[in-house]
Amino acid sequence: MQLTASLGAWADLPFFADDWPRMAEALSVETRRILPPAPMRFAALERCQPTATRAVILGQDPYPTPGHANGLAFSVTAGTALPKSLKNIFRELDNDIGRSPATGDLASWADAGVLLLNTALTVPEGDAGGHLHLGWDALAAQVLQRLSDSPRAFVLWGKHAEGYAGHIRGNHHLILTSAHPSPLSAHRGFFGSRPFSRVNSWLQAHGHAPIPWA
Repeated sequence: MQLTASLGAWADLPFFADDWPRMAEALSVETRRILPPAPMRFAALERCQPTATRAVILGQDPYPTPGHANGLAFSVTAGTALPKSLKNIFRELDNDIGRSPATGDLASWADAGVLLLNTALTVPEGDAGGHLHLGWDALAAQVLQRLSDSPRAFVLWGKHAEGYAGHIRGNHHLILTSAHPSPLSAHRGFFGSRPFSRVNSWLQAHGHAPIPWA
């Protein structure tokens, strides 16, 4: 896959010169179906440039079911039934701010300055976590380091996401951690954590407009 100008300011991250050529070759010879489709692979970065990013929600890897993943963490293509984790996210949204989006396509969050970044941007069909060790972690680390230059809100759900907290530099950020919204863990601290209103309160206290979550 050729990188395009749509990556904008992200294109100068060392990952794209040092790691991506090898990974692109590995993906090109993969015999399994890779999700999401190649044109959606870098959608999170393309839709939310560094200077536009006000908040980050860090996911693990794309949904492994064809037609679900659209390149944005936790998001699905419009018209797709909500996966269980996203159902729980919307349940917490309803409890937190009293409403939630009409569909599972979270592109409006990205366009409002929420970087919906997975720590791996690809997954083999039916093999959740199958590309977590392909090398994508270098990109996630570099993105978080780049975004440490100004105060931002970072939402890290679950132990996997929390493991990247060390790449967020400085003490001028809002960093929210809780259990993952997965049905296996949501009742262990995700429900009731109110991340959406807390992010908006912090943004407004720093002179920024709130995120239109719904």
